[in-house]
Amino acid sequence: MAVAPIKVDAATDQLVSHAAHFLSRSKKDIVDAAVREYVDAHREEINAGIKTALDQFDGTDATAVSLMTGLSAAEIDDLGGLPQ
Repeated sequence: MAVAPIKVDAATDQLVSHAAHFLSRSKKDIVDAAVREYVDAHREEINAGIKTALDQFDGTDATAVSLMTGLSAAEIDDLGGLPQ
Protein backbone atom coordinates (compact mmCIF):
# COMPACT_ATOMS: atom_id res chain seq x y z
CA MET A 1 0.00 0.00 0.00
CA ALA A 2 1.34 3.43 -0.92
CA VAL A 3 1.94 5.95 1.83
CA ALA A 4 0.64 9.46 1.26
CA PRO A 5 1.67 12.22 3.65
CA ILE A 6 -0.97 14.48 5.13
CA LYS A 7 -0.47 17.94 6.53
CA VAL A 8 -2.05 19.12 9.75
CA ASP A 9 -1.51 22.24 11.79
CA ALA A 10 0.94 22.24 14.69
CA ALA A 11 -1.77 21.95 17.35
CA THR A 12 -3.28 18.88 15.71
CA ASP A 13 0.15 17.31 15.28
CA GLN A 14 0.80 17.86 18.97
CA LEU A 15 -2.51 16.19 19.89
CA VAL A 16 -1.67 13.22 17.68
CA SER A 17 1.83 13.00 19.16
CA HIS A 18 0.54 13.06 22.74
CA ALA A 19 -2.16 10.47 22.00
CA ALA A 20 0.37 8.21 20.29
CA HIS A 21 2.81 8.51 23.19
CA PHE A 22 0.31 7.87 25.96
CA LEU A 23 -1.45 5.06 24.09
CA SER A 24 1.89 3.48 23.06
CA ARG A 25 0.89 3.58 19.42
CA SER A 26 2.37 5.21 16.35
CA LYS A 27 1.11 8.55 15.07
CA LYS A 28 0.08 6.72 11.90
CA ASP A 29 -2.09 4.32 13.95
CA ILE A 30 -3.75 7.21 15.79
CA VAL A 31 -4.56 9.11 12.58
CA ASP A 32 -5.78 5.92 10.88
CA ALA A 33 -8.13 5.08 13.77
CA ALA A 34 -9.37 8.66 14.05
CA VAL A 35 -10.18 8.96 10.35
CA ARG A 36 -11.95 5.58 10.31
CA GLU A 37 -14.03 6.53 13.36
CA TYR A 38 -14.86 9.92 11.83
CA VAL A 39 -15.97 8.36 8.54
CA ASP A 40 -18.05 5.75 10.38
CA ALA A 41 -19.69 8.48 12.47
CA HIS A 42 -20.49 10.56 9.36
CA ARG A 43 -21.29 7.75 6.92
CA GLU A 44 -24.90 8.89 6.38
CA GLU A 45 -23.77 12.42 5.49
CA ILE A 46 -21.08 11.09 3.16
CA ASN A 47 -23.52 8.74 1.45
CA ALA A 48 -26.03 11.57 1.04
CA GLY A 49 -23.33 13.70 -0.60
CA ILE A 50 -22.41 10.86 -2.94
CA LYS A 51 -26.06 10.34 -3.87
CA THR A 52 -26.52 14.07 -4.54
CA ALA A 53 -23.45 14.10 -6.79
CA LEU A 54 -24.58 11.00 -8.66
CA ASP A 55 -28.06 12.46 -9.13
CA GLN A 56 -26.45 15.50 -10.79
CA PHE A 57 -24.15 13.47 -13.01
CA ASP A 58 -25.45 12.99 -16.54
CA GLY A 59 -22.45 11.14 -17.96
CA THR A 60 -20.88 14.07 -19.80
CA ASP A 61 -17.32 15.26 -19.37
CA ALA A 62 -18.61 18.76 -18.62
CA THR A 63 -20.69 17.53 -15.69
CA ALA A 64 -17.82 15.40 -14.40
CA VAL A 65 -15.44 18.38 -14.48
CA SER A 66 -18.04 20.61 -12.87
CA LEU A 67 -18.68 18.15 -10.04
CA MET A 68 -14.96 17.61 -9.41
CA THR A 69 -13.99 21.28 -9.52
CA GLY A 70 -17.11 23.06 -8.28
CA LEU A 71 -17.02 25.26 -11.38
CA SER A 72 -20.21 25.99 -13.29
CA ALA A 73 -20.53 25.18 -16.99
CA ALA A 74 -20.16 28.91 -17.74
CA GLU A 75 -16.95 29.12 -15.67
CA ILE A 76 -15.54 26.10 -17.50
CA ASP A 77 -16.37 27.75 -20.83
CA ASP A 78 -14.70 30.99 -19.67
CA LEU A 79 -11.54 28.98 -18.97
CA GLY A 80 -11.49 27.58 -22.50
CA GLY A 81 -14.07 24.84 -22.25
CA LEU A 82 -13.50 21.17 -22.84
CA PRO A 83 -12.22 19.50 -25.99
CA GLN A 84 -14.98 18.32 -28.32
